[in-house]
Amino acid sequence: MKVLLVDDDPAIREALRQTLELEGLTPVLAGSFLAVKDHLTPTFDGVVVTDMRMPGRDGFHLLDYARKTDPDLPVILLTGEGDIPMAVKAIASGAYDFLEKPCGPSAFLAVVTRALKARSLVLENRRLAAVVAQGDAASRLLRGVSPQADELRSQSRRVAALGTDALITGDRGSGTAKVAEVVHLLSPAAARAFVKQSAGQLDVSSLAHVLDRAAGGTLYLDEITRLPEDVQYALLDLIEGGAGARILAGTTVPIEPGDLLEDLFYHFDILRIHIPPLRGRKVDIPVLFRHYVEQACEQANLPMPDIGSEVIARLMAQDWPGNARALVNAAMRFAMGLDDTDDVEEQGLAVQMAAVERSLLIAALQRNQGRAGDTATDLMLARKTFYDKLARHNLRCEDYRM
Repeated sequence: MKVLLVDDDPAIREALRQTLELEGLTPVLAGSFLAVKDHLTPTFDGVVVTDMRMPGRDGFHLLDYARKTDPDLPVILLTGEGDIPMAVKAIASGAYDFLEKPCGPSAFLAVVTRALKARSLVLENRRLAAVVAQGDAASRLLRGVSPQADELRSQSRRVAALGTDALITGDRGSGTAKVAEVVHLLSPAAARAFVKQSAGQLDVSSLAHVLDRAAGGTLYLDEITRLPEDVQYALLDLIEGGAGARILAGTTVPIEPGDLLEDLFYHFDILRIHIPPLRGRKVDIPVLFRHYVEQACEQANLPMPDIGSEVIARLMAQDWPGNARALVNAAMRFAMGLDDTDDVEEQGLAVQMAAVERSLLIAALQRNQGRAGDTATDLMLARKTFYDKLARHNLRCEDYRM
């Protein structure tokens, strides 16, 4: 964080600059209000230290300007020796604190350090409030209304908070790299680098290079089972010595201890996130497909087409072995007017209708939080018919209770 230091006396500015730099802080020097006012913004990452008495616009003017720009920006005023009335006025005007000149380094640094901690807390609270307002990365990027989608978001948040290396598994096209990015965005290192790297393309020297690029952030190794054995040994050595970045490993094939060096496998397998396939959560398909179509239309500046129930039925009748990647491709073609969902293997009307019925049952169970009576009423079904349909689709009310 920065310390914006404003004083018209070059000797005092230089002395305070040295004091701040010796403490490992970053001073920004200015000799007047005009030289400093453009730094004063609601996002300024630091505090202000200013002399009260300066030619032209003095410290009180600067304090008033700072308070109007951001009432939570700490401003520390420097007063002349014995100028108590001026100091009282400063505090009443909203100054964070005041110091008499000349002030010793320890007293100066104590006040500045407290102010920096207060500013850091304000900025972090604002960041968290912004995240809540727009939804965190898991809510924005891992879409779906199924219990499996909820669990995927919860797993991602838990792993992000722990900050340790982890393994991300899922079928082909399920989006292991996307989940890795979500974990990164949810972590304290979100502002640092996120580097994606195909494990099979690494050698020992390039491994060190990508870790340097990801320093302080996250390195995602895609298809970890393809990592050459000599690179596995090098990676293990780097991990044991402190890799300098969080490492997330991904795979779209089943993985066992023999697929990696044993120590490396168990290192990553301590924390595991599994991405459920679309075939097991078809209720998510309408939500995901609409989102992908909206994205495609926005990117290509196309009008949003109507997505009819017959389109959804055809989509839900498929097993989607290519998972989200295949659904994205289908959405892009649909957005461009190249709807080829009829070209998939014909499942028959009964299968399509069954898929739609199952999705409607799940949606109603979620709306009513698994309450059988309320859900049956919502769907206008007799109690026995409702339970028969639950049994036919292998659904249980208790799975949807909060």
